[in-house]
Amino acid sequence: MNRGLLRVAVTVFGCGLFFSSPASAQLTAPTKRAAHVQITQGPSLELARNNSAIIRWTSNNPGGTDEHLGIVHYGTDPQKLNQTAKSPIRLNQSHPDTVFRVRVLGLNPKTTYYYTVDSMQATGKSDGLKSPVKQFTTLQ
Repeated sequence: MNRGLLRVAVTVFGCGLFFSSPASAQLTAPTKRAAHVQITQGPSLELARNNSAIIRWTSNNPGGTDEHLGIVHYGTDPQKLNQTAKSPIRLNQSHPDTVFRVRVLGLNPKTTYYYTVDSMQATGKSDGLKSPVKQFTTLQ
């Protein structure tokens, strides 16, 4: 009886592996890039803690490769945003807008940070998006 249950379990597990195989996944070709990528909401602080923050913004769908990166350039001097945080995102090409969320880690408590946001394709090509400088302060 246990041997029969083991065979069924192996068969079900084997089918699961077959259907989740990378070879069965479909890849989509890059879509046409947007003529002009612009921020439609934000950027804004979604969450601040003593040593981290999440920055969020929405842009029109930039097109190009499905894989993109949301990028936050930040620092404690608004003229010197020399630190970078990045977060990968997969575009939904059928949606007109894209929401980016980037987690910024390793911050100091009770410190004011300045930042701008940008986005780029997985190829490293920028979407040409650049926000004005904004600021936030971490918690104690």
